[in-house]
Amino acid sequence: MNTYALTVYESNGEKILDETISAPNDSKAKEQGEARLAELNMQEKTHRLTSPKGQLLLFHR
Repeated sequence: MNTYALTVYESNGEKILDETISAPNDSKAKEQGEARLAELNMQEKTHRLTSPKGQLLLFHR
């Protein structure tokens, strides 16, 4: 399992969510990240999901 970082920000730059996601690969992590954002109704907030290698898997501004 790999550990991915999901971070969500308010428009003023305040960090409102900082969670980790464990997934076997980037594709599954992206699915889990999108599901978590939907669960919290944060899809339209500025967010990012990064891989253990520092790659951006999800980004919304």
